[in-house]
Amino acid sequence: MNLKAIQDKLEKHTPAIIGEESMKKYSLFLPIIEKENELHLMFEVRSHTMRRQPGEVCFPGGKMDRDDEGPMHTAVREASEELGVRPGAMSDVYSFGQMISPFGMKIEAYVGLLHCEEKELKPNPDEVAEVFTVPLQYFLEHEPTVHHVQMEIKPDPDFPYHLISNGEDYEWQARKYEEYFYQYNERIIWGLTARVLRSFIHMIR
Repeated sequence: MNLKAIQDKLEKHTPAIIGEESMKKYSLFLPIIEKENELHLMFEVRSHTMRRQPGEVCFPGGKMDRDDEGPMHTAVREASEELGVRPGAMSDVYSFGQMISPFGMKIEAYVGLLHCEEKELKPNPDEVAEVFTVPLQYFLEHEPTVHHVQMEIKPDPDFPYHLISNGEDYEWQARKYEEYFYQYNERIIWGLTARVLRSFIHMIR
């Protein structure tokens, strides 16, 4: 291959996250709802029968399906299925941001209005134990507490140390990962949900 052929490919190439093809792709929907003359964010409590993270607070969302037209479609579809509302109940949907988790996930976050009374919701019991809302103003006035998780690298037993400098004495870099915690009454919002929430609040502030 000559230089011109490489340059032609670069001109047609759309830059993307390197390694994205091996990542699991998810979308989240941050529902804003008008309640008691103020804006609220709606959250779900994951069903206690779910295999992963049962009982934890989250935003509607899930893994992208092959039939989805794109990440926004995934976010709206998942919210519709989980909350038991028609997709048309959501409007003014905006792309908010992307996040690469340390666990190999690419998450796309969307924010939009939910035109629905809470009593009209029919949450899917297989995925959602309950829903609740928190005034947006609460998050604007309260910063989360911050705690840390130490993330360390542990190579497999058959790792080829003989192929790298310093072999088994190679100094792997550990990382301190921040975890954010919001507490609203008895509700605890943390993990990926709190990370996305904090970023959204900082943006609108």
